[in-house]
Amino acid sequence: MNHKNLGTRILRATAGLVFFAVGVYLTIQANIGLSPWDCFAMGVSKQLPITYGQASIVISFLILGVDLLLGERIGIGTILDAFVIGIVIDLLQSTGIVPAQTSVPVGIVMMIIGLFIMSFGQYIYMTACLCCGPRDAMLVGIGKRLSKTPIGAVNVLILVCVLLVGWMLGGKVGIGSLIASVCIGVTMQIVFKLLNFEPRNLKHESLWDTFKRKTIAEG
Repeated sequence: MNHKNLGTRILRATAGLVFFAVGVYLTIQANIGLSPWDCFAMGVSKQLPITYGQASIVISFLILGVDLLLGERIGIGTILDAFVIGIVIDLLQSTGIVPAQTSVPVGIVMMIIGLFIMSFGQYIYMTACLCCGPRDAMLVGIGKRLSKTPIGAVNVLILVCVLLVGWMLGGKVGIGSLIASVCIGVTMQIVFKLLNFEPRNLKHESLWDTFKRKTIAEG
């Protein structure tokens, strides 16, 4: 990825997040249970006079604050992630373009399609190299502090806690919650392999890196 054309990379990250949001929307409309973070956001939206998307944005910025406390790198992509996904999902829900499913088999198919679209969106977003989203940054930060615990176990612990709180707030838990939690890693691996993409080879640019590069370019 060319690190010189910042505008193009911002557009690329935004496009990836839009794809990701479409995938999330489909998993919600599958109506068979929500992924942990979506369950949490939906639960918050049921307790406060705000939409799902607004709840997602609020949660993202709260997590962003945790990321800063943990000393994790924040980039333009991190901030875009906090805004774009919630806004796009609210727009899609306002159109009612995809009705909530009443058939479990159809819901499962829609859930899996949504997960593949999310994984493709994640590929586009990540290749912009503008840092990862607030939740991923928090996982990395907590993982560093629990260095003797496998990162996968740390992720499971976070997701279980988030799902439990979301359920207590009124978010929907069901077979879709299990499918989303287990299969997102599988769909991501399939998409990344098909696209010959290795995210660990990327070098992300933080807000500070962007500022320095722009300052040097204009100096």
